[in-house]
Amino acid sequence: MRLKVNGQEREFENIGTVEDLIATLGIHRMIVVEHNGTILKRDRYATSRLNEGDVLEIVHMVGGG
Repeated sequence: MRLKVNGQEREFENIGTVEDLIATLGIHRMIVVEHNGTILKRDRYATSRLNEGDVLEIVHMVGGG
């Protein structure tokens, strides 16, 4: 499946949901996901289906001091 993630076209296999994508990318920090222009609540990651050509922005929080 071809998706646009953070501005880059990428090809993925065996991806069905936003949760699958996050796991494939190996992101384990605090993140915010925008899927086709809509910010998703974390509890919707597992049920938000991905389709060919979807656009996602994934932002992870960075702490500092």
